[in-house]
Amino acid sequence: MRWSAARGGGLGLAAMIYVLVDYLRNVSPMWHERLQPLLWSLLALVAITRVPFYRHWNAEFRAAFPFLASIIFMLSALLFEALSVRFVTAVLGLDWHSDTHPLPDTGQWLLLALNEKLPEAVVEILRAHIIGLHHFLMLFIMLAFSVLFDSVKAPGLGLGARYMFTMAIGRLLRAVTFVSTILPSARPWCASARFSIPGHPHHWAQKYYVPYASDANAIRQVIQQDIAYAGTSKYLDDYRPDWGSMSFLIDFLRPTPSEGSSWYNLLKKAGGGCNDLLYSGHMLVAVLTAMAWTEAHGGFSSALIWLLVMHSAQREIRERHHYTVDCIVAIYVGILLWKMTGFVWSAKDRTRDSRLTKLGKIQGRLLQAAKDSDMDEVRELLKDVELGNQESPKKGSSKVMWLFACGTIFFSLTIVVLAFTWTSDG
Repeated sequence: MRWSAARGGGLGLAAMIYVLVDYLRNVSPMWHERLQPLLWSLLALVAITRVPFYRHWNAEFRAAFPFLASIIFMLSALLFEALSVRFVTAVLGLDWHSDTHPLPDTGQWLLLALNEKLPEAVVEILRAHIIGLHHFLMLFIMLAFSVLFDSVKAPGLGLGARYMFTMAIGRLLRAVTFVSTILPSARPWCASARFSIPGHPHHWAQKYYVPYASDANAIRQVIQQDIAYAGTSKYLDDYRPDWGSMSFLIDFLRPTPSEGSSWYNLLKKAGGGCNDLLYSGHMLVAVLTAMAWTEAHGGFSSALIWLLVMHSAQREIRERHHYTVDCIVAIYVGILLWKMTGFVWSAKDRTRDSRLTKLGKIQGRLLQAAKDSDMDEVRELLKDVELGNQESPKKGSSKVMWLFACGTIFFSLTIVVLAFTWTSDG
């Protein structure tokens, strides 16, 4: 019991050490450059040394296919999201981004008011870049790898599959949400600084939006007639590169000559977009990490991670990356989605429920054997219940399992490196 508690506490301690070491990049870059690679290497080495003692490779093997399927699903969702981000950024043109005022946000007002009331030290803590997207990803990766120490219920690939599957659903819902109603950014200069898009609206917007954007009489008439009655005599044309079979994307992405001839490279520049993307993708990742940590591990460290989620939320609002509504919606959507995907992986001990179910089925035989004082029959029935809930050994040689174990660790560590490389800038 003490060893189990120590392992659980060790996971939380390792997580907090990682966050603190990474924060050194803002305090002492020199020490950050020294300590971060050392910490990463130490964590990887400790995980690798636990591989020979891990007893649940059979469960990991069964979870491998759902894990890979979740990766493909998530990558597909991210591609759709990138297309949607570029579309909502480009469809109204660069002039709209520059001229449209941000929406009033009472959350921003509240934080500015608190800056005047709270002690300066507290305000500086709230402003500090303590936690970011890559931190939450790392916290989840540490959680998944902790199955090697029996700190979290196996399989780790099952936990990873649930995390990515839930995130993919959240990303799809997010893309459908922000592409449905285009909202102005809380940072009006963002689009001109990051994107090279035409200044004028796309011809879809020229026909269906521009004539009815500000004229109250025009809006009233389009409501009454329910038809785009204000015809535009001539639409401004867009640049149309030769993308071959992908040319259908031109109307959605609106490329310019300066952005090159590859639609894929254009999508990579989408980033987080420059509209308000309801809801916050960063907060979705943060909440899913906190939910996974709470269910799989629990304890005091889970409360600390939720505090980091709240700190990240107020920073998103304070720095005007998102409106307050984006963070609030991301929090409850993330919680609800995680609750809905328990069928992929769950920390609950299903063997207990299965054992009770099997006991219920043999209850009559068990009672009869007890009445007959047939202890051999009682022992045999109970043995069947116990064996029926044990993990059946995977057929195949131990060499195959060792190859699978090594491949899984190598693949997982590769994903870790790629995740940090691609998200290190937030």
